[in-house]
Amino acid sequence: MEYSEKKVQIMEAAEQLFAEKSFDGTPVRDIADKAGVNLAMISYYFGSKEKLLEALFNYRAETGILKMESMLLDKSQTSLQKVNALIDFYIDKFQNQTCFHKIMSREQLHNQRNEIAVLIQQFKKRNQELVKQLILEGQKKGEFKKNIDIPLMMATLIGTVSHLVTTQHFYKEINNLQSLSDDEFKIHIKKKLSHHLKFLFKAILTHEA
Repeated sequence: MEYSEKKVQIMEAAEQLFAEKSFDGTPVRDIADKAGVNLAMISYYFGSKEKLLEALFNYRAETGILKMESMLLDKSQTSLQKVNALIDFYIDKFQNQTCFHKIMSREQLHNQRNEIAVLIQQFKKRNQELVKQLILEGQKKGEFKKNIDIPLMMATLIGTVSHLVTTQHFYKEINNLQSLSDDEFKIHIKKKLSHHLKFLFKAILTHEA
């Protein structure tokens, strides 16, 4: 799907407001004001606030899937290198799209909008299919062991990254890292997460129990 600069501008404004105020707590006029557009333009591009939310989910998911496909289909890397790239992809995604993941967590928790629930399910299945292809490729090459629980592996990846990113203020305090700037701390967290998960996944994928 093609996304014009103006549509992306409106979706990104809505994303910030939905994360801050919730979907139901955000008037369409506030989205228009934040995006710097006429109120009628939102109706023209999306039809309704509900359709705007659906467009936002499609936009974030489609761009993510395209990046994953490009990364996982790279013939120049080993299967383990691709897994490592996948880990860094998810860390970057959660760090750089915190507003979207806050919205997604709410939608999954409350499950009030069936259209969004269906979209989330579809995108999760597509992501898991891509990861399954990667794991099968590694198994065929003899790089990975058999009997990998892919849903549990992905839950470990997403759950670990999500938890640490959303509770990073606590991690910062208990590790006495208050002296770090936000940018320095972001780099620190990414490095720690990346090292921890790559070590863990190498053990899961290559070490026989």
